[in-house]
Amino acid sequence: MNIGTAAEKSGLPPKTIRYYEDIGLMQAGRASNGYRDYSMADVHRLRFLQRSRSLGFSVEECRQLLSLYSDKDRESADVKTIAKTKLAEIDRKIAELTELRDTLRHLVRNCHGDKRPDCPIIEGLAGKELAR
Repeated sequence: MNIGTAAEKSGLPPKTIRYYEDIGLMQAGRASNGYRDYSMADVHRLRFLQRSRSLGFSVEECRQLLSLYSDKDRESADVKTIAKTKLAEIDRKIAELTELRDTLRHLVRNCHGDKRPDCPIIEGLAGKELAR
């Protein structure tokens, strides 16, 4: 199938598919006319990549996962290790975002939002600590 059909079946834009080929994540066959020729196995790999990327895996992590996906002798422990590492990274980011939200919420609650020039938000951004 051509790249348009593969894109439609995988849910990825053709530009993304070409990018994955450029960086070596995918390699489509070539028809006699030189055009890319995708198989259903290629579409399954593209779907795998799309889902992996949507879960936050980096291109390099996707490369590892795709290698494991293709390896029928893989150990699930290898896959689990990659997923656990990603989960820990996501938990760390959530904690950081929660702290940012709490700090900004505190600044907003302490700002009167009136016509006076004093503003706890500006003071907080300037590095002056507000008592919680």
